[in-house]
Amino acid sequence: MFKKVLVANRGEIALHIIRTLKEMGIPSVSVYSKADKSSLHVQLADEAVCIGGNRPQESYLNMQNVLSAAIGTGCDAIHPGYGFLSENSQFAEMCEACGVTFIGPSSQVIAQMGDKSQAKTSMKAAAVPLIPGSDGPLKSLADAKIVAAKVGYPVMIKAVAGGGGKGIRFVDDESQLADSYAQAQLEAAGAFGNDQLYLEKIMLDVKHIEVQIFRDHFGNAVYFPERDCSMQRFKQKVIEETPSALLTPDERAELGAIALKAAEQINYENTGTVEFLMDQDHQFYFLEMNTRIQVEHPVTEMVTGVDLVREQILVAAGAPLSFDQAAVETRGFALECRLNAEDPDNNFAPSAGTVNYLYLPTGNLGVRIDTHLFSGYAISPFYDAMIGKLITWGATREIAIAKMHRVLNELIVSGIKTNAQFQQTLLEDPVFLSSQATTDYLTSLATD
Repeated sequence: MFKKVLVANRGEIALHIIRTLKEMGIPSVSVYSKADKSSLHVQLADEAVCIGGNRPQESYLNMQNVLSAAIGTGCDAIHPGYGFLSENSQFAEMCEACGVTFIGPSSQVIAQMGDKSQAKTSMKAAAVPLIPGSDGPLKSLADAKIVAAKVGYPVMIKAVAGGGGKGIRFVDDESQLADSYAQAQLEAAGAFGNDQLYLEKIMLDVKHIEVQIFRDHFGNAVYFPERDCSMQRFKQKVIEETPSALLTPDERAELGAIALKAAEQINYENTGTVEFLMDQDHQFYFLEMNTRIQVEHPVTEMVTGVDLVREQILVAAGAPLSFDQAAVETRGFALECRLNAEDPDNNFAPSAGTVNYLYLPTGNLGVRIDTHLFSGYAISPFYDAMIGKLITWGATREIAIAKMHRVLNELIVSGIKTNAQFQQTLLEDPVFLSSQATTDYLTSLATD
């Protein structure tokens, strides 16, 4: 087992990891920016190291500073959480070179799945169904025209090394293709140092369905019940739930088998999530694989009883999975609402400031709140707007939703604006209640 683990993150996920390490009897080290010096993850860890200035590039994304903090405090492992360096293959490779365990898959696998073209090639070899599009990077604009005509418009041009919405262009017809191709190529070169592009058909009226898997060093592997993350606003997840109310047991087993096949193809280790688009005929298409713990992992923990972060640490330390597929039982339904510091009445503008008073309505069976907030906490403008996750469980989906209504109604976060009332409205939406929301539903409401 590890002697000491550095937590290379902030906010609620850092707290989750630190608390898990405490429960396992493993000393923890926090890293923090100057803006986060009073944060809870700094106070709860056994040790804390300041790694730079307020901006993420100066601190949480500063690979040398993070790794130096780990080595300087005698850590033999780093847990990256999600975001920041969690899917940075260069950082994982640096850890490997320094003899520090990166709690996640290998740097090679992270790079393979981070390159969207390589990922598609690997999934094709595993017979995982793909979104119609180019077979590898586009060679030229002429190549793009041929592929687009074959799959049919509308299409999406995407950077092979893409991320963060950069290097992406939506193309409605051939008249837009040349300009979009040139713009995406320039943007990709500037953002990633790689101007290679690929093309995919835009899938309309689809749901976002994802499957979390776990695989150890010995090849033991399991999949968890799927999560429906279709409630998205401009590609940002807002509400996540598990299991999907629309899938049959046979479809669930089929999708799980596909996800495990994908993991086996790339010799994946630790936990990851295979994301799919599901069309109206319940046909599934590979979207991408996230090589880290997900923001929405608590809903999976709620319905299965599996402590995913604990299992991550155990498997990274060389232990076999502590359970098999037969032990992964789905009980009831779970829901997660992301609590953001933003003003829905002002086009969801970020809301920085001090939390004057905080009341978290925990208690009652099936209620969990993951947050780093406390009364007097100053919300910084330098980081993501998410300040917490509200998670509820119920024997039925209706009960889980009713619990979430109650939690949102009782929640008090004064001093800043939040999206709590917006979430309340979504829970009453008939399209959401009928499980019919597609990935563009919320965005279409916002632009109507």
